[in-house]
Amino acid sequence: MAAGTGGTIGGVTQYLKEQNPLIATYLIDPQGSGLYSFVTTGQFKAEGNSITEGIGINRETANFHRSRLDGAFQGTDQEVIEMAHYLLKKEGLFVGSSAALNVVGAMRLAEKLGKNKTIVTILCDGGGRYQSRMFNDQWLAEKGLTPQAKGLEFLDG
Repeated sequence: MAAGTGGTIGGVTQYLKEQNPLIATYLIDPQGSGLYSFVTTGQFKAEGNSITEGIGINRETANFHRSRLDGAFQGTDQEVIEMAHYLLKKEGLFVGSSAALNVVGAMRLAEKLGKNKTIVTILCDGGGRYQSRMFNDQWLAEKGLTPQAKGLEFLDG
């Protein structure tokens, strides 16, 4: 899952690891946030920016310090938009940017772990408050984020 102040990822990963240390827990981080770099290198380094709201940070909070992570992935704004539109069209799930990024992370983890694994994430925000942005064709075109994918091919590579 993604993290802002780290309360959810800190509490959830700490609890899961207490229950079973073999459970793999991963962060998905937007561009412009330093958490991906911190988890993978131990140093905060952020590049770019993101349309995602409420997630990503460039410092370690006490909440995030509790997290027990096995690794991290980084997601792009285009992946967030593509996933949000895919989930709405194919699954009937109207999600916001944080939830869409979490699903991108879940898909990356599924690819990493391989078949016959159970992957869990949190759909933490709905799409309603994003209608004027993520689900607005004009806004998406202005940002160069018009969704193009027919399926999940945007996750390839």
